[in-house]
Amino acid sequence: MKAVVYQGVETLVYEDVPDATPAFGEHLIRIEAVGICGSDMHAYLGHDARRPAPLILGHEAAGTIVGGPRDGARVTINPLVNCGVCPACKAGRENLCPDRQIISMPPREGAFAQFVAMPESNLVEVPDHVSFEQAALAEPLAVSWHAVRLGLEALHPEMDRQALVIGGGAIGVAAALALNAADVQDVVIVEPNAARRAYLQRFDAFRAVEATTESFALVIDAVGYSATRAAASQLVAPGGVIAHVGLGEDTGGLDVRRMTLQEITFIGTYTYTAEDFRNTAQAIFDGRLGALDWIEQRALSDAPDAFRELRSGAVAAPKIILAPWD
Repeated sequence: MKAVVYQGVETLVYEDVPDATPAFGEHLIRIEAVGICGSDMHAYLGHDARRPAPLILGHEAAGTIVGGPRDGARVTINPLVNCGVCPACKAGRENLCPDRQIISMPPREGAFAQFVAMPESNLVEVPDHVSFEQAALAEPLAVSWHAVRLGLEALHPEMDRQALVIGGGAIGVAAALALNAADVQDVVIVEPNAARRAYLQRFDAFRAVEATTESFALVIDAVGYSATRAAASQLVAPGGVIAHVGLGEDTGGLDVRRMTLQEITFIGTYTYTAEDFRNTAQAIFDGRLGALDWIEQRALSDAPDAFRELRSGAVAAPKIILAPWD
């Protein structure tokens, strides 16, 4: 099969690789659409030791089951594989499973390929009225759905339900849409890239601005750099909540003194539970997350160019979706 293989820092190669082979209890999935994630970009830049070269990246995918009793079923893929028996899994917190695996990290190759093998429990069937491109957004949307759920659960019920999202990439836009679905109508996205900000200003679900000095009960950092954590620390209201989902860099930025004196809650959020993923997929199917038309589509063979353009900041759309079948 064909795949895009990460071969080293800023080096991707579209080449032939061994066919994906499903293990017992797994299905072979023909990938129809796969998104480029920020974590794929971190690996591409050599910033993610969890993703050593050579490796097939990509984990935001949807496709068609090939063979077996469910042959032809249209599915979206939960890329997070867990043990199912540890305390975290039994508590419905599968994202904290100590033995969790995710496609695009060893030992599981990713979905920048024509096929991938996945367990039955990781597949959610997609209705015919939903496109594969929309279905592939279930994974990044679930990340934000999870962050929003945790942030709102931690928010004091007497606080105003207004929210700031830092970063207008896919996770940030998804967070804004998840907030709207949770009946939070006052949402602002801070996005410094002028081209992307202009792209986002056509949406009615949120306000896209270059910067703000307003105060917000809930701040979602969808970037995760020192500078964005500093901004979150400054802009969150006393008694408010910071939900930190971005993985840009490890340290710096938090104003711990202000967080202590103003009783600000900080929550680190990682991926999603299996229930979050299913709920997000259903919200997509029901149309509760909007038209999901903020994507740019390209061929899988064009991935090397797409990564270079993302690296340079030349892509206005929050998400690029790749099609493995040119």
